[in-house]
Amino acid sequence: MSSHDATDASKGSDAIDVSGGSDTSDASDVSGNDIAIVGMAGRFPGADSVGEFWELLRSGREGITRFSDGELADAGVPAALRADPAYVRAHGILPDVDLFDTGFFEFTPAEAEVIDPQHRLFLQSCHTALEDAGYDPRRYDGLISVYGGAAINTYLQQHVLPSIDQTATSDHFKVMVGNDKDFLATRVSYKLDLRGPSYSVQTACSTSLVAIHLACQGLINGECDMALAGGVTVKLPQARGYLYEEGAILSPDGRVRTFDAAAGGTVLGNGVGIVVLKLLEDALDAGDTIHAVIKGTATNNDGSLKVSYAAPGKEGQAAVIAEAHAVSGTDPESVSYVEAHGTATRLGDPVEVSALTDAFRRSTPATGFCAIGSLKSNVGHLDAAAGVAGVIKTALMLRHRSLVPTLNYARPNPAIDFAATPFYVNTE
Repeated sequence: MSSHDATDASKGSDAIDVSGGSDTSDASDVSGNDIAIVGMAGRFPGADSVGEFWELLRSGREGITRFSDGELADAGVPAALRADPAYVRAHGILPDVDLFDTGFFEFTPAEAEVIDPQHRLFLQSCHTALEDAGYDPRRYDGLISVYGGAAINTYLQQHVLPSIDQTATSDHFKVMVGNDKDFLATRVSYKLDLRGPSYSVQTACSTSLVAIHLACQGLINGECDMALAGGVTVKLPQARGYLYEEGAILSPDGRVRTFDAAAGGTVLGNGVGIVVLKLLEDALDAGDTIHAVIKGTATNNDGSLKVSYAAPGKEGQAAVIAEAHAVSGTDPESVSYVEAHGTATRLGDPVEVSALTDAFRRSTPATGFCAIGSLKSNVGHLDAAAGVAGVIKTALMLRHRSLVPTLNYARPNPAIDFAATPFYVNTE
């Protein structure tokens, strides 16, 4: 898989090559650098678990919510804004982000109330992911690391700061520890008693992919025996739309039409995703469930070789994809699917396909053999959780031996000549 953000160039490019799980693996073909995905957890728009996420993807449904006038009014959206023809009433939401089991995680209700919901959801999902992998960290004889990041903290701005005495030292400390991104990963290590390295990762839309890359490097380098990696985005209030602006990143009608001629942008969404990683040889020895295998990862940055800071860079994307192929020992012609960043912007999609084509063309002239898609057509752009959601989607497709459709695609973006590329948009 490959991801490169077309709207925020402060992040790096990141590419991950993923292959099928243990039921299709030949143990004699195991590389010492292969990484097994042995557990997964997540919540996404329209899907409250990884299982529900698979059903949403498989059935070709959208998880993006479209709000009624009454819902927006109840959320405090002014009548004048709701009446604006350019106001789009769409957002990818997560229900019950206010709910948290304080007793189970040993918080007082007062402590929990000042903690960013992103931190709470990340902690919950890490616990769920370890359960999915079949491990109790307090009985596991090894080092477990945490790598993850969060999006901008809107809860602090809108709920916490207006309700506390900011001159009180104790209140200030509680707010800082509960809301600063620096404490996202280490809180998980503290609450779940994990002893491996713990890193908060912040690279904008590539955050969770870079977290997975760093987790893989930590495992390969022997810094840990197991790693939790992922990201979370919860922007509040959830019941809100946005004003469409021509040429900006957001869709004019709340539909994400990745690679399509009518593509006009994406929709924002909330989500959280975690994968549990181990060296493949260790996972096989332990008899773990192996959902998929990460064969190699790579990361880089565009530098200034592009038209603007917020524009995508073709050369950087092509280079990092080619590097992932080389690191993983993958023949591009053997790749059956690419999960693209796919923001459905007129600039971003053609650049991404062009970069992918350049990377594949370094070893194959073949056309039309590799499916391409983007889960943004289902759930929107999940910001810090976007990359891990794509990894989970691809792992599920490998596990179930089934490609899922990219939605809202009818005819190609005129700037993309798919017939001359290795790719076709999978719609079924």
